[in-house]
Amino acid sequence: MFIIFAVNICSYYMSPRPVKLRKISDPPIISGFKPYGKNKSNGKPDLTFLNLEEYEALRLCDYLMLDQLQASSLMNISRPTLTRIYGRARQKIAEAFVLGKQIIIEGGKIYFDSDWYNCKSCGCVFNNPDKQKIIGECPLCRAKDFTNCSEFSHKSKESLKRKRNKK
Repeated sequence: MFIIFAVNICSYYMSPRPVKLRKISDPPIISGFKPYGKNKSNGKPDLTFLNLEEYEALRLCDYLMLDQLQASSLMNISRPTLTRIYGRARQKIAEAFVLGKQIIIEGGKIYFDSDWYNCKSCGCVFNNPDKQKIIGECPLCRAKDFTNCSEFSHKSKESLKRKRNKK
């Protein structure tokens, strides 16, 4: 005698947790690497995409020689998350070196550790990733009339929440 238990998988579905944004202190000065040597016969280069959070994990752990706990606190993520990001980055770079692939650095769930500004003339919102430079004008319209909008007051945050809930 056999007893068969059927479970309806579709009736109970939980969505995964949203990905927490990772803080990037210094964006890369280049957008990628290209291997030197013969091209493939089909003319299309093989690409490997390295996310900006993976670049930041490599920069902090390998270039600045921080341990993973220090690096994770700088990126505002947990140490196990940093370990997974760091492992993916090393795997992608090793694959690109061994197989002669081009590395493109872009994308990811990130935010930059910099101030944001709002131009009063054209309404452009921009940031200053280079902390050594002082912003003197809007990059779009070159107006000198802009405000720092990085810090919202509690009242403005509540009004933004209300506007989102009405939609």
